[in-house]
Amino acid sequence: MYDSRLLSKLSVKHFATQRVHAGNLTAWNAKTMTNMNKLFLIILFGLSSWRAGAVLPGQVEGLPLPSLAPMLEQSMPAVVNISTSTNVRVQENPLMIDPALRRFFNIPKNQRQQQKNSLGSGVIIDKDQGYVLTNNHVIDKADKITVTLSDGRQLNAKLLGTDPEADVAVIQIPADNLTALKIADSSQLKVGDFVVAIGNPFGLGQTVTSGIVSALGRSNLGIEGYEDFIQTDASINPGNSGGALVNLRGEFVGMNTAILAPTGGNVGIGFAIPSNMATRLMESLVQHGEVRRGLLGVTTQDLTPDLVKAFALKSQHGAVVSRVEAGSPAEKAGLEPGDIILAINGQDVKGGSAQIRNAVGLLQIGDTANLEVMRGEERKSLQATIGKPKRPELDGNKLHPTLSGAVLGVTPKDQVEGVMIEKVEQNSKAWKTGLRPGDVIVTANRYRVRNLDEIKQVVNPNAPLLVNLQRGGEAFFVVLQ
Repeated sequence: MYDSRLLSKLSVKHFATQRVHAGNLTAWNAKTMTNMNKLFLIILFGLSSWRAGAVLPGQVEGLPLPSLAPMLEQSMPAVVNISTSTNVRVQENPLMIDPALRRFFNIPKNQRQQQKNSLGSGVIIDKDQGYVLTNNHVIDKADKITVTLSDGRQLNAKLLGTDPEADVAVIQIPADNLTALKIADSSQLKVGDFVVAIGNPFGLGQTVTSGIVSALGRSNLGIEGYEDFIQTDASINPGNSGGALVNLRGEFVGMNTAILAPTGGNVGIGFAIPSNMATRLMESLVQHGEVRRGLLGVTTQDLTPDLVKAFALKSQHGAVVSRVEAGSPAEKAGLEPGDIILAINGQDVKGGSAQIRNAVGLLQIGDTANLEVMRGEERKSLQATIGKPKRPELDGNKLHPTLSGAVLGVTPKDQVEGVMIEKVEQNSKAWKTGLRPGDVIVTANRYRVRNLDEIKQVVNPNAPLLVNLQRGGEAFFVVLQ
């Protein structure tokens, strides 16, 4: 687009120069100057009319103007608006816990609840089964999920499964005549490809923004447990989460998930989960209700310039194996510390250890991981069969003497977060204090504990231990000493 101000300045300067030498102009030059003045007036008139808001014609010289409208007419019906409601318990005055005080003040036994609402987006992936892909944080802990289609229909959705670590969830809606997006191979995306984001920002309703793929394979952002994001400058705002990122053919290439907003607003840095990753996780969620990740059994680290030099490598692509777990699939496959993993399942490792973690995270128990590794100057091809991950466990005696005889673990995803008593030997110290298998430690010494690392930080083995236990539908405090 031309800058009319710059064009005017250049034109005025040109004609001022002509006037300085007007005495030397021939009749032909005078006529030429007159024609140029007319042209100049026409240009200025045209620019001023355009700046005043004139509507561009539908065609230019017989050719239609480029537009995304035909593609969006096919794609937008596959993107839905999601609203959720969650009943949240309201914190009460501790004095009102006493039953006598509740009776005196005539306070009902049922705890007061408050309804919390949120908005987001989703993408219809299977029109026959009614499967809708969205972000876990859109529907997390929701008591009711309502889906609004582009034609105005409102439907109650059923939650099929969630994967908080990758921020993916699948819901199902009972409806006919649905439109699903065609799924593209996100591994074929390139930086600079045009993309369009479709979603429900701020609850405004279906909104379309456009941009390009700014970067690929973004990880280590601290947004999710498993990260392999597409970065885009297409505007993504609150409410866009779970919406579609499509290419110019209207094919699903990613699911809008997060933004980088240091000032609280959109700064043109948005992130989407690649379609290959999202749909692979969706298959597991539909089948099992969860993602059953397997175990390779290696610890890897990124290649720094110093490590590249030390290992005499030609490039910084790959990741170095720093540890191999004994008895793990990696050890059985022949991996050794110091090996450089160059590729996994045909994909060159350009994203370091994060890429390997993501790749293994998408594999299920029994799948094969084909590894290309460099050992010294020799390139090797190894195959590892993904195994079942070990649940984290802790010998209770190593935590506190009164927990001797107990084995501690973590609670399953569908239960309250805490430290679970998995086993208790009869007549042990833990048994005599009243602990039983299935008990869940929610707090220790008045600190909230959600995993083994957190309980280790707050327990003093030389002092009494105050725990809040949940057993079935009951909760109570126990002092272990």
